[in-house]
Amino acid sequence: MLNSGILNPQILDLLARIRHTNTIVIADRGFPYWPTIETVDITLVNNIPTVLQVLAAIRTNFNIGRAWMAIEFQTYNSMAVRDAFAIGLAGIPTRYEQNDLFKQRVPNAIGLIRTADTVPYANIILESA
Repeated sequence: MLNSGILNPQILDLLARIRHTNTIVIADRGFPYWPTIETVDITLVNNIPTVLQVLAAIRTNFNIGRAWMAIEFQTYNSMAVRDAFAIGLAGIPTRYEQNDLFKQRVPNAIGLIRTADTVPYANIILESA
């Protein structure tokens, strides 16, 4: 029985299948459903868990080469929220692009983890290094 690190078997299975340059999406609660992508929904109540909590858990065992976010994230969120995400993504080259372009990357992901985050445009695509 696992008793430390990521305990969710679906997330562990998803991460184990990601290889070099494959991507995974960590999404907020309002992110659209993609029927062609395996989705692990871990929502409980508002903001439990958040995108940053999932990112922190994944970073311990997942070698991230780069990340993408929607540029709208910077417009719709306070400096405090943007700073928290900058800390969470520290050391990971992050590209911001229009949300429509961001969503075009989603179908190529190995999977999507849906959180209960209520931060607007808090979605992140992570590419394995």
